[in-house]
Amino acid sequence: MAVLFAGGSLCFAGGAVASQWGSSSRPAIGIAFFVGSLLFTSAAYLQYAEAASVEPRLGACVPRRRWWHASWEPRRIDWLAALIQLVGTVLFNVSTFAAMNHALSTHQSNARVWAPDALGSIAFLASSGLAFAEVGHRMVGARRRSLTWWIVAVNLGGSIAFGISAIASLTEPSSGEPVSARLANAGTTWGGICFLVGALLLMPAAAAADEPDVAKQRSGAAAGVDTAA
Repeated sequence: MAVLFAGGSLCFAGGAVASQWGSSSRPAIGIAFFVGSLLFTSAAYLQYAEAASVEPRLGACVPRRRWWHASWEPRRIDWLAALIQLVGTVLFNVSTFAAMNHALSTHQSNARVWAPDALGSIAFLASSGLAFAEVGHRMVGARRRSLTWWIVAVNLGGSIAFGISAIASLTEPSSGEPVSARLANAGTTWGGICFLVGALLLMPAAAAADEPDVAKQRSGAAAGVDTAA
């Protein structure tokens, strides 16, 4: 999941940089964004399935006996955040796929590219806000010693940057140009960088979370050896 998020982040950040300063062809940039959105969707689905595969018991998340691909638990903030982010990535799939058609009129571009992009950015912002509130136990506050807090904080920053990019990328009917291409590319670049940092931080966080399970397995194996002895 972390690798997929990191790959998608690199595609978005790299595509935005190439769009602003590079010499890459427009079709190549469009493909980079589309591939990035597919990686995001793959990672978001794994995140959603992971949320569906645990259940809260006495304030702790306990793995279910088998892997669940889907569930309906709207009262769980982690499940809700994962679902909303998954929906947001699908909207990015629609937007980036439509953006590869450069023959769209201004109206078509706003309807097929900008609208799903804006809705996807809103979904990302809502998901990141829910995750931040869950980890910090409130909307405003800092837990600087918590790696998980840093992950949700940088992801929230990335969602804000994507939102700014979406606003700036609206095509003006009078000129046929975005409100601010420079701001749109900058927002996408910084958003991609934030999501990349969050994905990289997710790796040591996942390793730390696995340590108790490894310790249990080792102690169980040692107990088996003692019993056999």
